[in-house]
Amino acid sequence: MFEGKARRMVNEGQAEGGVSLFDVDAVVAAMTLEEKCACLTGEGYWELGGCPRLGIGPITVSDGPHGLRRQAGAADNLGLAGSEPAVCFPTASAAACSFDADLVRTMGEALGDEARGQGVAVVLGPGANMKRSPLCGRNFEYFSEDPHLAGELAAAYIEGVQSRGVGTSLKHFACNNQETNRLIVDAVVDERALHELYLEPFRIAVEKARPWTVMTAYNLLDGAYCSENARLLALARDEWGFDGAYVSDWGAENDNKASLSAGLDLVMPGPRVDYRADVAAAVRAGELSEERLDAAVRRIFELHARHAAAQGMSVVRSLDERLDVARAVAEGSAVLLENDGALPLAPGARVAVIGAFAREPRYQGAGSSKINPVSLDCAWDALAAAGAAASYAPGYDAATGEADEALLDEAARIAAAADVAVVFVGLPDASESEGADRVDMALPAGHNALVERVCAANPNTVVVLQGGSPVELPWRGRPRAVLLCYLAGCRGGQAAADLLLGRANPSGKLAETWPVRLADTPCAERFPEKGRQACYRESVYTGYRYYDAAGADVAYPFGHGLSYTEFSYRDLQVEEADDGFFVSCLVRNDGACAGREAVQLYVAPLEPGAFRPPQELKGFAKAALAPGEERRVSLPLPRRAFAHYDADAHAWDVEAGAYEVRIAASSRDVRLSARVEVAGSPRREDGAPEAYHRVRPGGFSDEAFRKLYGRALPKVVVPMRPYTANATVGDLKASLVGRLVHYLLRRELRLLLAGDAERRAQAELAVMETPLRTLAMSGTNMNLVGAAVDVLNYRFIRGFKKLRALKPAPPHGGAGAPSEREGDNV
Repeated sequence: MFEGKARRMVNEGQAEGGVSLFDVDAVVAAMTLEEKCACLTGEGYWELGGCPRLGIGPITVSDGPHGLRRQAGAADNLGLAGSEPAVCFPTASAAACSFDADLVRTMGEALGDEARGQGVAVVLGPGANMKRSPLCGRNFEYFSEDPHLAGELAAAYIEGVQSRGVGTSLKHFACNNQETNRLIVDAVVDERALHELYLEPFRIAVEKARPWTVMTAYNLLDGAYCSENARLLALARDEWGFDGAYVSDWGAENDNKASLSAGLDLVMPGPRVDYRADVAAAVRAGELSEERLDAAVRRIFELHARHAAAQGMSVVRSLDERLDVARAVAEGSAVLLENDGALPLAPGARVAVIGAFAREPRYQGAGSSKINPVSLDCAWDALAAAGAAASYAPGYDAATGEADEALLDEAARIAAAADVAVVFVGLPDASESEGADRVDMALPAGHNALVERVCAANPNTVVVLQGGSPVELPWRGRPRAVLLCYLAGCRGGQAAADLLLGRANPSGKLAETWPVRLADTPCAERFPEKGRQACYRESVYTGYRYYDAAGADVAYPFGHGLSYTEFSYRDLQVEEADDGFFVSCLVRNDGACAGREAVQLYVAPLEPGAFRPPQELKGFAKAALAPGEERRVSLPLPRRAFAHYDADAHAWDVEAGAYEVRIAASSRDVRLSARVEVAGSPRREDGAPEAYHRVRPGGFSDEAFRKLYGRALPKVVVPMRPYTANATVGDLKASLVGRLVHYLLRRELRLLLAGDAERRAQAELAVMETPLRTLAMSGTNMNLVGAAVDVLNYRFIRGFKKLRALKPAPPHGGAGAPSEREGDNV
């Protein structure tokens, strides 16, 4: 009966516009146990399985935080194999500097169009993880150090993509904040920091935008892998109303029965013969309820149904229009860090364009988000097309950043002969990638030498910075202007040229603090953690929260960004509302050119009982103003904006008392303020160590963190025999088999990356940190991994018995995928 109904609904059901639909409950009821288990793993590397017997085929997902990486041939998760041409939009670290939810939503719409045109059902993004340190190799994929900004922009991105009938996968849930040992590291976070910083952007995005899926992170959180962390997964469902499917990061699932019991719905990639057999056996044995299984299956087919219901939608923006969106985001995200009148360039000025990045731009990061751009521009061509009187010198090697005396002399010579020198510098490709963290905050020595030499030759020097994260600037103060473009995508060259020439006005604001030096950061001595446990000793004091609390100098504060015009603020009004306050002020463009200003709203507790950062961003808005125009900018300030997380009560709490509401142009440029009294719980001491109430430069001690954590720290896994499936390739060096594996892997990397020694070294480092369980990403039956573990532990008879019991896995779409290092699909 159920099968007939299900088939009729799939084959005959029609929605408005002729879209085929099906009854999810009828489909689930008609499925066999084996079919249910099969649909909870991928059909291939990028395909989610359906139920072929009932006429429901697989659907396709694709990497895509800042552009699609759809692979029609060999599949991999690190950008080594080819992908279909696509628009490369600015990375999240760039787009976040727009402080413009509408612009990010438009980018999401264009990305949704791209996905619809390529037959992609779910885009694997956005990334909403917090930036603990500038050294995280994947910071370019994340929005901000601030949870409110990250959450609001992630929500806008999701709304944009999903408005096109394409799903998103909000990632990486949660506390995936370093790449070193990312598949096995345990993030140990106190309750305050966990809820106020690391979960908050996910909450905002889930509640506001309802993503179709949420992706669980590789790492452990407080002793449990995120893919089987029942407390974590229940939080989003029970408290935030998440009604989509949980999907594991590619290769992140650790325990078949534990993950499904905890709430994970989909294991990727697939097929996973071991998973399907283990789950079926557990259900038959009564170890897993069929109700839990059915709930997961239902969510997978609800995803299929959403995709089916959108099939009648058309692509709204053409390719050229999507490229225009990429340029607009790049333009709206660039941050003018400094300007002593050198920008915009004077009409007719003789310009020396210096630096290989002017012709070979850094426009995206490496790893699973690496896009094959449909086209790519550069600033040199754009300046030439605009008729600029320009000369060029490379200054350094684009791949390595090295600069010899001949290159520096040539750069100085053409700089001295020009009216203005524009120097393009930044981080080279190998510095920023999934799977590896940076070792320092330094630019290549050749880039720094080039800036110094050019400034000496021509004091009228402008520096254009490209890269995904803050760097130390030893020459800061010498150039007359510094324009930060981050990683601006495939239309970043045109955007940079327009900004330099004054055809566009910079309006970006820093979405992360730029410290003076690495030693100034709150976890400078402890990031990345090299072992299997990363204690977040700084608690809530990350980014500007730490620098403000410690009274530390910074190179450029959070929210900073200049313009070619000037803005003034006046007439602050704070009115009580049903759920807090309504804040507004007048903003005026006092200059001679049109511009856009990102107005920022901060809340500062004046006499807190619990330890609190000095201030926190709680709202922002972008105002476009013509010369002389004045406009009232309004921002809601809900009661929750005054709350902190009470770790003892396991709930959010608002302390009664006085707070200051601040309207600012940056975190350290407050323009207007007002004191408000807020009703709430009586002020009380929280018992936290003194170090968290009176923050000093230099970080936080182990002893203070243990007291703040309030319970025994999770047990640290020691990588010694007996080996487990979570032993890394590096752990196996002590065994003969392990040394053989090392040799074979290094040989394969030499073949795959023969002409790129830096990427090869980076890949080899990532391989050493890869646990055996991630062999599942290449289609390996995990029972084979279990047999290998037995052999490594010298349990040869048991291991060989397991090997004999194995049956060949069926072929699938992920076969032949490069597997030289495992990493997140995204």
